Amino acid sequence: MEKLLNIYNSIEGLSKEEALYHVNKFERMVFPKKTMILNEGTVEDYLYFIDKGIIRFFVNKVHPTEPPKEVTFSFIAENAFCSAYDSFITRTPSSYNVKTVQETVVYRIHYDDIQELYKRSKVGNYLGRISAENLYVRKTQREISLLMHSAEERYLNLVKAYPKFIQEIPLKHIASYIGITPQALSRIRKQLL
Repeated sequence: MEKLLNIYNSIEGLSKEEALYHVNKFERMVFPKKTMILNEGTVEDYLYFIDKGIIRFFVNKVHPTEPPKEVTFSFIAENAFCSAYDSFITRTPSSYNVKTVQETVVYRIHYDDIQELYKRSKVGNYLGRISAENLYVRKTQREISLLMHSAEERYLNLVKAYPKFIQEIPLKHIASYIGITPQALSRIRKQLL
């Protein structure tokens, strides 16, 4: 909880009491490796702060002539907020899944508690805005990367973004994220050695 409290304590003009009030709305959860946090078709009720670990976002791609496969579109690691945010704010079922890659420790806050914090103080609105902005920036960077960078560049960017986690993420998820086959990713990794 210390990392989360540090974020609140860094907000100018926020008293320690108010910071503690906000942080106490969060619930600590430990999810084992490969735990489904949210299934598609379910409404997202929580905003998460990742204290330790990494979370993967993916869709189940179904094609009539191929077996179904998971397509990864995001990874979010420690010291970041995450959520199926579109579902969270619209209160509609998510069209994708959220799953841990490794054991993951999070602090989560329920939608209703966030709404109460929004009404109670400007800080709640500030943190909500910061979370939304960070998620938007990640999404935009991913889209631009898919359009502008080679598969090798996308892989190197992922290694740079998650240096301590890259060995923990299964190759098939990394390949899916950068938009290539696991075999093509193996070739890229061999060339880089």
